[in-house]
Amino acid sequence: MSKNILFCKPETSLFEAANMMGNRNVSAIFIMSDNKLVGVWTEADCAKLDFSEPEFSQQPISSFMSSPVKQVQSSILVSELTVLFHNYGFRHLLAVDENNTPQGVVSLSDVIKSQGLEHYLHFRLVDKSYNANIPLLDANDSMTLIAKAMREKRVNAVLVENKTINQKGIITERDLLNVLRKGEIKASCWEYASWPLLTVKETTSLYKAYQLLEIRKIRHLVVENDDLAVLGVLSLNNIMSDIELAYMTELETVLEQRDVALKKSQKNLFLAKKIINASLDGIMITDSSSTILQVNPAFTALTGYSEKEAIGQTPRILRSGHHDKKFHDLMWQSLRKEGVWQGEIYNKKKNGELYLEWLTIIEIKESEDEDLLYAAIFSDITERKKAEKRITALAYFDELTHLPNRRLFSDRLEMALATAKRDDQKLVVMFLDLDHFKQVNDTLGHSVGDLLLQQVAMRLQKYVKAGDTLARLGGDEFTLLLTEVDEVNYIFDFANQFIQCLETPFKIQEHDISITTSIGAAVYPDDGIDSDALLKHADVAMYRSKELGRNSFQLFKPAMNARSLERMVMESKLNKALKNNSFELYYQPKINALNSELVGVEALIRWRDKELGIVSPASFIPLAEDLGLIIDLDIWVLNQACKQIKEWVDSGVQFGRISVNISALHLTKGNLVLAVQNALNVWQVPAQLLEIEVTETSFISSMDEAKKVLKALKALDVHIALDDFGTGYSALSYLTQLPIDTIKIDASFIAKIPDEYGNSQIVKAIIALAQSLDLEMVAEGVEKEKQLQFLQSIGCHVIQGYFYSKALPKNEFNQFIANQNLACEVI
Repeated sequence: MSKNILFCKPETSLFEAANMMGNRNVSAIFIMSDNKLVGVWTEADCAKLDFSEPEFSQQPISSFMSSPVKQVQSSILVSELTVLFHNYGFRHLLAVDENNTPQGVVSLSDVIKSQGLEHYLHFRLVDKSYNANIPLLDANDSMTLIAKAMREKRVNAVLVENKTINQKGIITERDLLNVLRKGEIKASCWEYASWPLLTVKETTSLYKAYQLLEIRKIRHLVVENDDLAVLGVLSLNNIMSDIELAYMTELETVLEQRDVALKKSQKNLFLAKKIINASLDGIMITDSSSTILQVNPAFTALTGYSEKEAIGQTPRILRSGHHDKKFHDLMWQSLRKEGVWQGEIYNKKKNGELYLEWLTIIEIKESEDEDLLYAAIFSDITERKKAEKRITALAYFDELTHLPNRRLFSDRLEMALATAKRDDQKLVVMFLDLDHFKQVNDTLGHSVGDLLLQQVAMRLQKYVKAGDTLARLGGDEFTLLLTEVDEVNYIFDFANQFIQCLETPFKIQEHDISITTSIGAAVYPDDGIDSDALLKHADVAMYRSKELGRNSFQLFKPAMNARSLERMVMESKLNKALKNNSFELYYQPKINALNSELVGVEALIRWRDKELGIVSPASFIPLAEDLGLIIDLDIWVLNQACKQIKEWVDSGVQFGRISVNISALHLTKGNLVLAVQNALNVWQVPAQLLEIEVTETSFISSMDEAKKVLKALKALDVHIALDDFGTGYSALSYLTQLPIDTIKIDASFIAKIPDEYGNSQIVKAIIALAQSLDLEMVAEGVEKEKQLQFLQSIGCHVIQGYFYSKALPKNEFNQFIANQNLACEVI
């Protein structure tokens, strides 16, 4: 029964009653007068009204209620309750206690659903149950005619036809109730019709129709034939009537079977006992009253109960409490009907341990004996089921995050595509990739990376609605399937939600980790009609997000395919370029502005491809990081720089020292010291002629490791320069903790001096800081005379930039050195 009971007085208006029912989501209201129950009014009673009357909604409910009301004791057995509904045709019964105080309301639907008889619906089709005599009215008819048609035809729904738009709709008793709730009525009944119609074929099983009603929370479906012609209406009441009939029939059948079974004799168990005792499966034999008559040794081994302890007891000594009454009712129903039941069931051993068993119960009948016996044969399958669950989880779910994996995502995407095609809907595939996740793994370790992935998955999952799928494909790649998408703006809003939800840093162990994501999306059917195309285009859009600066979202555009193809070509060529030595070094001078002397050279890598031409480092360095080739590039540059040092030293060229830029990954995880040692040893050059340039961002997250590596390099007599100073996490403490020799003032500051006061003051402060720490200084990006003069006026004399020269290939740079030496001689 439902305890959601609604009462009102006889003078209550229909308007008030309808609103009370709607607010409480009930279909019946009971009328009380002087604490006595005098009637009941339900949705079905709406059809009694004449909606053409001006004050139709203000009439008292007592004029339309049904009376008297049938009451039952709340302690009544369900079987007795079923008989009352069946014999008297009641729709609702009021349950009262021994003092006749209302306790709840129960409907026939409630009773039937509680019996678990939906399986019966599998065997019946819609064509046997729908009502073909449903009135069809015109869309311009009034609600008064609608109510009259329901009343006269004794139906709870009518169909209406709108010939203007060539559509049919349906109006139900619930719609009449809603009219009452509003207290006013519109001229055309079409205003209240539900359309387009939710339909089923006449060949559909009643079970599927029932499921559809339950899922959609509705009570009516329109029935069509294969030619889409409307045949009638299937209501929940039709289905309940069929189940009711089945319930009563099965109840009678079970009672008959029981009566017959009680007249059967007990089977001779002498020979069976020998077999039973030798079985490795546990075996238990009971009589018709469930008293245990016999158990075998395997029973004792599996349950812990000895033969003496078990005999005379019932199988309830094994009951775990894991299964509800419905489970046991269905088991016994099957056993009585089929004579056998098989399935998995949790039971409890003598020591209290739960275990899962595969149980077979067989009904044993002897025609010459009135006794009925049951033999239960079982085996412990706990470990096997654990293994099966593990295998299933590994097959369909990501072990780390417990999200669906690629296989399950693909299955769901295929199903969603079929639904979207059938229902003419859009769906979206999103591809998410965490930005710089590899750096987290490389600097903090894979265990921290795994914990980060788990927390990211949990945070993202909170925003995924039921019916959509978030999956992890592997590494830091996630995919998202969005179904039933109506507007493009929803896609952007959803992607922005994902981006924003990652803004709060993740607390993992002692680390506060910030991570962002780049997202790409493709829409069905605009960007592809199959899973491969959608995933590919979402991936392409994601890479476009990364190219535009990461931490952003891009919706696929056809033009991105060309860019994706370009990236694939570049990836392939980059791998070959390292093997084929397709790189070269360019050199940019560092000049002492006081005497125009060359005091240093920065080696800068360039890639010259036959088809692509000169490829900018801004294009291939990030690609090398993504492909895991950056350390190999660093080692190549180190060796080429040492080779050039050797060549210039042997030729007597004065160049100061050559500086080489080192990646963050190489500094903290790539055994940089060994790479430098090897290059110096191979080319037999003095370590003091080599300078290693690092940026602040390369060591900020691994300060201890960076300090260790840089000190080891200083021990080799290698010079250390801090590049791009002022753009990262500049702090005096870093300069005092690390063995830095030179500060390079970033070009972004130099570009705005001396005109911009703020930048000029920053540059002055950096120079003052370097002088106070006795560090060398280099100004990068100097292009204009006034910049040079300003720098000299505040004590910075080593200049690098276009004012003297851009980066040059080897031959051109050798000529530059020669020209510079001539200029120095003239000076």
